[in-house]
Amino acid sequence: MTLKAVLFDFNGVIINDEPLHAKLVEQILLEENLILKPGEFKQYGLGRSDRACFTDLFNLRGRVLTESLLTSLIQRKAEAYFKQLAELEKLPTYPGLEDFIFKVRAANCKLAIVSGALRSEIDWILQRSHLQQCFTVIVAGDDITTSKPDPTGYLLAVDRLNQEFPDLHLQPSECLVIEDTFAGIQAAKNAQMPVVGVANTYPFHMMQRRANWAVDYLSDIEFDRLQDLYANPTAA
Repeated sequence: MTLKAVLFDFNGVIINDEPLHAKLVEQILLEENLILKPGEFKQYGLGRSDRACFTDLFNLRGRVLTESLLTSLIQRKAEAYFKQLAELEKLPTYPGLEDFIFKVRAANCKLAIVSGALRSEIDWILQRSHLQQCFTVIVAGDDITTSKPDPTGYLLAVDRLNQEFPDLHLQPSECLVIEDTFAGIQAAKNAQMPVVGVANTYPFHMMQRRANWAVDYLSDIEFDRLQDLYANPTAA
Protein backbone atom coordinates (compact mmCIF):
# COMPACT_ATOMS: atom_id res chain seq x y z
CA MET A 1 0.00 0.00 0.00
CA THR A 2 1.20 3.51 -0.83
CA LEU A 3 0.40 6.87 0.72
CA LYS A 4 -1.04 8.80 -2.22
CA ALA A 5 -2.96 11.73 -0.74
CA VAL A 6 -3.08 13.92 2.36
CA LEU A 7 -6.48 15.36 3.26
CA PHE A 8 -6.48 18.39 5.53
CA ASP A 9 -9.18 19.70 7.76
CA PHE A 10 -9.25 23.50 7.56
CA ASN A 11 -10.28 25.34 10.74
CA GLY A 12 -7.92 24.36 13.53
CA VAL A 13 -5.43 22.70 11.16
CA ILE A 14 -4.61 25.29 8.50
CA ILE A 15 -5.88 28.43 10.20
CA ASN A 16 -6.19 29.16 13.91
CA ASP A 17 -9.67 30.66 13.80
CA GLU A 18 -11.85 28.41 15.92
CA PRO A 19 -12.01 30.96 18.81
CA LEU A 20 -13.30 33.47 16.26
CA HIS A 21 -15.96 31.04 15.05
CA ALA A 22 -17.08 30.46 18.65
CA LYS A 23 -17.32 34.21 19.23
CA LEU A 24 -19.36 34.73 16.06
CA VAL A 25 -21.77 31.88 16.82
CA GLU A 26 -22.32 33.41 20.26
CA GLN A 27 -22.91 36.82 18.67
CA ILE A 28 -25.42 35.46 16.12
CA LEU A 29 -27.34 33.63 18.83
CA LEU A 30 -27.52 36.79 20.94
CA GLU A 31 -29.03 38.59 17.95
CA GLU A 32 -31.69 35.87 17.97
CA ASN A 33 -32.26 36.30 21.74
CA LEU A 34 -30.47 33.06 22.57
CA ILE A 35 -27.53 32.40 24.89
CA LEU A 36 -24.63 30.12 23.97
CA LYS A 37 -23.95 28.03 27.06
CA PRO A 38 -20.42 27.07 28.19
CA GLY A 39 -19.15 24.05 26.29
CA GLU A 40 -21.85 24.14 23.63
CA PHE A 41 -19.63 25.37 20.82
CA LYS A 42 -17.11 22.61 21.53
CA GLN A 43 -19.87 20.04 21.43
CA TYR A 44 -21.88 21.27 18.47
CA GLY A 45 -19.53 23.56 16.55
CA LEU A 46 -15.98 22.23 16.56
CA GLY A 47 -15.23 20.30 13.41
CA ARG A 48 -18.78 20.71 12.11
CA SER A 49 -20.45 22.93 9.55
CA ASP A 50 -22.32 26.13 10.45
CA ARG A 51 -25.46 24.47 9.11
CA ALA A 52 -25.15 21.55 11.54
CA CYS A 53 -24.10 23.80 14.42
CA PHE A 54 -26.97 26.28 14.15
CA THR A 55 -29.50 23.51 13.48
CA ASP A 56 -28.53 21.62 16.63
CA LEU A 57 -28.38 24.74 18.82
CA PHE A 58 -31.83 25.89 17.72
CA ASN A 59 -33.30 22.40 18.10
CA LEU A 60 -31.94 22.18 21.64
CA ARG A 61 -33.91 25.29 22.49
CA GLY A 62 -37.08 24.19 20.76
CA ARG A 63 -36.81 27.05 18.29
CA VAL A 64 -38.12 26.66 14.77
CA LEU A 65 -35.32 27.13 12.24
CA THR A 66 -36.60 27.59 8.71
CA GLU A 67 -34.30 27.13 5.73
CA SER A 68 -34.46 30.86 5.00
CA LEU A 69 -33.49 31.77 8.57
CA LEU A 70 -30.69 29.21 8.57
CA THR A 71 -29.33 30.65 5.32
CA SER A 72 -29.49 34.12 6.84
CA LEU A 73 -27.60 33.02 9.98
CA ILE A 74 -24.85 31.43 7.91
CA GLN A 75 -24.53 34.51 5.68
CA ARG A 76 -24.44 36.90 8.64
CA LYS A 77 -21.74 34.86 10.31
CA ALA A 78 -19.69 34.68 7.09
CA GLU A 79 -19.89 38.46 6.61
CA ALA A 80 -18.69 39.07 10.17
CA TYR A 81 -15.94 36.46 9.71
CA PHE A 82 -14.56 38.14 6.58
CA LYS A 83 -14.75 41.56 8.21
CA GLN A 84 -12.72 40.51 11.25
CA LEU A 85 -10.08 38.59 9.29
CA ALA A 86 -9.70 41.43 6.79
CA GLU A 87 -8.59 43.69 9.63
CA LEU A 88 -5.63 41.42 10.42
CA GLU A 89 -2.26 42.24 8.90
CA LYS A 90 -1.34 38.53 8.85
CA LEU A 91 -3.69 35.58 8.91
CA PRO A 92 -3.20 33.18 11.85
CA THR A 93 -2.11 30.11 9.89
CA TYR A 94 -0.34 27.50 11.97
CA PRO A 95 3.47 27.37 12.25
CA GLY A 96 4.99 24.56 10.24
CA LEU A 97 2.11 24.45 7.75
CA GLU A 98 4.07 25.54 4.67
CA ASP A 99 7.01 23.23 5.46
CA PHE A 100 4.69 20.26 5.89
CA ILE A 101 2.87 21.05 2.64
CA PHE A 102 6.26 21.25 0.90
CA LYS A 103 7.17 17.74 2.17
CA VAL A 104 3.85 16.31 0.99
CA ARG A 105 4.18 17.85 -2.46
CA ALA A 106 7.82 16.79 -2.74
CA ALA A 107 6.68 13.20 -2.16
CA ASN A 108 4.25 13.53 -5.11
CA CYS A 109 1.24 13.10 -2.84
CA LYS A 110 -1.98 14.88 -3.74
CA LEU A 111 -3.40 17.43 -1.32
CA ALA A 112 -7.04 18.15 -0.59
CA ILE A 113 -9.12 20.00 2.00
CA VAL A 114 -12.23 18.52 3.61
CA SER A 115 -14.02 21.01 5.83
CA GLY A 116 -17.37 22.15 7.08
CA ALA A 117 -16.31 25.75 6.37
CA LEU A 118 -17.88 27.70 3.53
CA ARG A 119 -16.04 27.48 0.21
CA SER A 120 -15.84 31.26 0.03
CA GLU A 121 -14.02 31.35 3.39
CA ILE A 122 -11.58 28.62 2.37
CA ASP A 123 -10.81 30.20 -1.01
CA TRP A 124 -10.31 33.66 0.49
CA ILE A 125 -7.90 32.42 3.17
CA LEU A 126 -5.93 30.20 0.78
CA GLN A 127 -5.57 33.08 -1.64
CA ARG A 128 -4.38 35.49 1.03
CA SER A 129 -1.98 32.85 2.36
CA HIS A 130 -0.68 32.05 -1.15
CA LEU A 131 -1.63 28.40 -0.73
CA GLN A 132 -4.43 28.09 -3.28
CA GLN A 133 -2.21 26.33 -5.83
CA CYS A 134 -1.35 23.58 -3.33
CA PHE A 135 -4.79 21.99 -3.04
CA THR A 136 -6.20 20.25 -6.09
CA VAL A 137 -9.52 19.36 -4.47
CA ILE A 138 -11.59 21.19 -1.87
CA VAL A 139 -14.71 19.74 -0.29
CA ALA A 140 -16.44 22.50 1.66
CA GLY A 141 -19.57 22.77 3.78
CA ASP A 142 -21.46 24.00 0.70
CA ASP A 143 -20.82 20.73 -1.13
CA ILE A 144 -22.61 18.34 1.20
CA THR A 145 -25.64 18.37 3.47
CA THR A 146 -24.06 16.18 6.13
CA SER A 147 -21.37 17.17 8.63
CA LYS A 148 -18.51 15.40 10.38
CA PRO A 149 -18.40 12.79 11.93
CA ASP A 150 -20.28 11.62 8.82
CA PRO A 151 -17.59 10.43 6.34
CA THR A 152 -19.27 11.79 3.20
CA GLY A 153 -16.88 14.73 2.80
CA TYR A 154 -13.78 12.55 2.95
CA LEU A 155 -15.20 9.97 0.55
CA LEU A 156 -16.23 12.75 -1.85
CA ALA A 157 -12.64 14.05 -1.79
CA VAL A 158 -11.41 10.61 -2.90
CA ASP A 159 -13.94 10.59 -5.76
CA ARG A 160 -12.90 14.08 -6.88
CA LEU A 161 -9.19 13.27 -6.74
CA ASN A 162 -9.82 10.20 -8.90
CA GLN A 163 -11.77 12.34 -11.36
CA GLU A 164 -8.95 14.87 -11.46
CA PHE A 165 -6.26 12.19 -11.76
CA PRO A 166 -7.76 9.12 -13.52
CA ASP A 167 -4.51 7.15 -13.20
CA LEU A 168 -4.36 7.65 -9.44
CA HIS A 169 -6.87 4.88 -8.55
CA LEU A 170 -7.00 6.29 -5.03
CA GLN A 171 -8.54 4.23 -2.22
CA PRO A 172 -9.51 5.63 1.21
CA SER A 173 -6.83 3.52 2.89
CA GLU A 174 -4.19 5.27 0.77
CA CYS A 175 -5.07 8.65 2.29
CA LEU A 176 -3.76 10.35 5.40
CA VAL A 177 -6.08 12.76 7.20
CA ILE A 178 -4.92 15.67 9.36
CA GLU A 179 -7.54 16.63 11.97
CA ASP A 180 -7.85 18.54 15.24
CA THR A 181 -11.34 17.68 16.50
CA PHE A 182 -13.12 14.56 17.73
CA ALA A 183 -15.79 14.85 15.03
CA GLY A 184 -13.15 15.15 12.33
CA ILE A 185 -11.13 12.20 13.59
CA GLN A 186 -14.26 10.05 13.71
CA ALA A 187 -15.22 11.15 10.18
CA ALA A 188 -11.83 10.01 8.90
CA LYS A 189 -12.12 6.68 10.70
CA ASN A 190 -15.66 6.22 9.39
CA ALA A 191 -14.19 6.71 5.91
CA GLN A 192 -11.56 4.02 6.67
CA MET A 193 -8.74 6.56 6.51
CA PRO A 194 -5.78 6.70 8.93
CA VAL A 195 -5.66 10.02 10.76
CA VAL A 196 -3.13 12.20 12.57
CA GLY A 197 -4.60 14.21 15.43
CA VAL A 198 -2.88 17.58 15.89
CA ALA A 199 -3.21 19.04 19.40
CA ASN A 200 -4.19 22.52 18.22
CA THR A 201 -7.64 22.39 19.84
CA TYR A 202 -7.55 19.54 22.34
CA PRO A 203 -4.63 18.28 24.46
CA PHE A 204 -2.20 15.74 23.03
CA HIS A 205 -3.43 12.91 25.25
CA MET A 206 -6.99 13.33 23.93
CA MET A 207 -5.73 13.19 20.34
CA GLN A 208 -3.66 10.14 21.20
CA ARG A 209 -6.73 8.26 22.45
CA ARG A 210 -8.71 8.84 19.27
CA ALA A 211 -6.36 9.19 16.30
CA ASN A 212 -3.97 6.66 14.75
CA TRP A 213 -1.12 9.04 15.54
CA ALA A 214 -0.96 12.25 17.58
CA VAL A 215 1.38 15.24 17.47
CA ASP A 216 1.58 18.55 19.28
CA TYR A 217 2.39 20.50 16.10
CA LEU A 218 2.32 19.96 12.35
CA SER A 219 6.11 20.23 12.38
CA ASP A 220 6.22 17.10 14.57
CA ILE A 221 4.74 14.90 11.84
CA GLU A 222 7.47 12.57 10.55
CA PHE A 223 6.19 12.31 7.01
CA ASP A 224 8.94 9.98 5.77
CA ARG A 225 8.17 7.58 8.60
CA LEU A 226 4.45 7.65 7.79
CA GLN A 227 5.22 6.82 4.17
CA ASP A 228 7.25 3.84 5.34
CA LEU A 229 4.39 2.68 7.57
CA TYR A 230 1.98 2.77 4.64
CA ALA A 231 4.42 0.75 2.54
CA ASN A 232 5.17 -1.68 5.39
CA PRO A 233 2.13 -1.74 7.71
CA THR A 234 3.54 -4.65 9.72
CA ALA A 235 6.34 -2.34 10.88
CA ALA A 236 3.87 -0.13 12.76
